[in-house]
Amino acid sequence: MRHARVRMILALVGVACLSLAPQARAAFGELAFAQPVKTQPVKAPPAKAGATVQLLTLDEAPRERPGKLDWLTGSSKRPTLREIVETIDDVAEGDAAGLLIRIKDAELSLTQVEEIGAAIKRVRDAGKRVHVFAENFGLREVMLGAYAEGVLGQSGGSVAVSGIYTEEMYLADTLAWAGLKADMVQVGDFKGANEQMTRSAPSPEWSTNIEQLLDTLYASARTPILEGRHLTSEKLDDAMDQTWLAEMSDAQRLGLIDRQVDLPDLAMALGEMYGQDVTFSELEAGSSGEIDPATANPLAILSLLKKTPDVTPTGPAIAVVHVDGAIVDGDSTQGGFTSEASVGSRTIRNALEDIAANDNFKGVLLRINSPGGSAVASEIMWQGLKRVAAKKPVWVSVGGMAASGGYYIASAGEKVYVSPSSIVGSIGVVGGKFSMKGLYDKLQVRITSRSRGPRAAMFASDRAWTADELASVKAKMSQTFELFKSRVAEGRPNADLAKTAGGWLFAGQKAIDMGLADEVGGESEALDALAERAGITEDYEVFDFPQPQSLTEVIEDAMQGFGQSKASLALSGVPAEIASGLRALLGESTWRQVSPSIAGLLQMRHEPVLLMSPTTIIVK
Repeated sequence: MRHARVRMILALVGVACLSLAPQARAAFGELAFAQPVKTQPVKAPPAKAGATVQLLTLDEAPRERPGKLDWLTGSSKRPTLREIVETIDDVAEGDAAGLLIRIKDAELSLTQVEEIGAAIKRVRDAGKRVHVFAENFGLREVMLGAYAEGVLGQSGGSVAVSGIYTEEMYLADTLAWAGLKADMVQVGDFKGANEQMTRSAPSPEWSTNIEQLLDTLYASARTPILEGRHLTSEKLDDAMDQTWLAEMSDAQRLGLIDRQVDLPDLAMALGEMYGQDVTFSELEAGSSGEIDPATANPLAILSLLKKTPDVTPTGPAIAVVHVDGAIVDGDSTQGGFTSEASVGSRTIRNALEDIAANDNFKGVLLRINSPGGSAVASEIMWQGLKRVAAKKPVWVSVGGMAASGGYYIASAGEKVYVSPSSIVGSIGVVGGKFSMKGLYDKLQVRITSRSRGPRAAMFASDRAWTADELASVKAKMSQTFELFKSRVAEGRPNADLAKTAGGWLFAGQKAIDMGLADEVGGESEALDALAERAGITEDYEVFDFPQPQSLTEVIEDAMQGFGQSKASLALSGVPAEIASGLRALLGESTWRQVSPSIAGLLQMRHEPVLLMSPTTIIVK
């Protein structure tokens, strides 16, 4: 069933990205080399009857949700993952003979490749042909190409396909050298969330946990390549061994691609594969509406300040509630400059109440990309989801991760969808504080403490917890752990907590086997299945929550940011210069994965008990 697309939410786009003028688009200029001065056009085939092939270019990492002002401009420069998948699905129902996907420096995650790959498979199942072209190939490009009928690589391009590599940094000795001590404890032998700060090397339990997770992720990455490229495991091992730094000719010889082609000859090469001339028709993922040109008048632009987003469905609709980032108490934050977005319990509860009160919303899809965070906020969100579930179905779609607090709220869903590389679990609790006495001594800082009340000095910065205080923290953490397990037991009765609680992380099909999830599928599959479950028999609208801000609110937030100091604009208290440097050093793809975990762990400054995933798994 095709459904109407209505995309309205909050996202991480600064107000400077707003463009009131129509965006000029070049038809085949997008099919050229990304050169700083000029591009190379594709040679068009002879102008005669032939096959029309739709061209979709992936040149950026897809967003999880629309931009702040997409509702106002009616367009989106950077599409969401759902928009890309829907655009590919439309090809299956259209008149074009096939689809060409050009991967142009897109930083796709494993789960994004899997969701886009599933859409490619649906196009092929509809009898259409799908090919993939890229100038350079890494693991993700080879994976995506494996879903297609054929893969073409730029002649002379590079290939760097290797396995999965992770690094874990242990800072106990570093902190001791600096005069700091992490006074942290955890509940769950396999949780591992405190080990980075309290150990010099991993515990045997954490090593067991992470090793089995990496086995699953590696198998998930290899499976589509083995099946789509018709390779044996031995041949794939050999190909990966030889193409860790190789040329496109090596990739073709080893079966990772089908053909080398120079970009200007791409239409000719596809024509040979189709057996007829090929004409490209460029696709644009997402909406492409424009603001009325009349608003170019400065006075008319002022009228936009009074305009508010309309998020009221006129017919059957599904609400997609995004939990994207670290979970915190209170209101969500938008991010911007060097800060990162967070998910606030108050914001989510308000959105859930609005959804529950509107009878046109027939169901809720909770889309989670979170390593967890505040235990209190997770419980508040869980309660809100259960209130909605009493009136209409609540399902869950996991993107990259629903771990710890993220999985806590996922357990409120009736059904949980995961991609093969989605990580779920981490049922455990971590808590603690940092004692800075050694650092104070090195800097010759003298602290005089004064307190009133039996627990007033619990979070004194110049000393570790006493035995009595530590026992009190552990008791609270154990209480939270039991509540966590009871929530999972209620929502996932088939999960054996003896085998899944304690901090274990599971991915994809293994999460399903352990009873922590139900189906392999992406957001698009979950939406259509939920619509069927909700009894929707016609086209339906999709609304994203939290609701979008008005232009006035976006500008006010931006101006507040300009008025703050650099330190206050930083990632949860990390100085802006350090956060900005880390972002540049790690790269955008890695930063997007790491920053929510950093933000969550730094909540220990004001909240002693957290439901956090121990680390972010970055596949390279």
